[in-house]
Amino acid sequence: MIPRPLQITLSIAVVCYFIIILYYLKRRMLELKYTLIWLAAGVVMGIMIYFPELLVRFARMLGIESNMNGLYILCIAFILMILMTLTAIVSRQQMKIRTLIQEISMLEKRVREMESNAGNMEGREK
Repeated sequence: MIPRPLQITLSIAVVCYFIIILYYLKRRMLELKYTLIWLAAGVVMGIMIYFPELLVRFARMLGIESNMNGLYILCIAFILMILMTLTAIVSRQQMKIRTLIQEISMLEKRVREMESNAGNMEGREK
């Protein structure tokens, strides 16, 4: 069981966490689809504050003797999940950037060709 003062402090911290996430969302510093993973982490934190026995069950289910080790494993799992999500996002953005660079290069080539053709046409008219 978590001592009451610690539970209150952790609850305030999770509420502040949600306020920060929602502030970033409102200011469009984060997009909704990227915010969902952070909100899920906050929900799990809130659940663990009020139902710490779930952590004990989780640790016992995995054969972990210490509850703190179970908490560390859970935190590491969430960090890995967030990192994998962010890596996937970065990879998609990199592919989009590469495609845009290629399209811009092709458009620039077409513009240069059109300008040189227009210059040749003007030279012939004179």
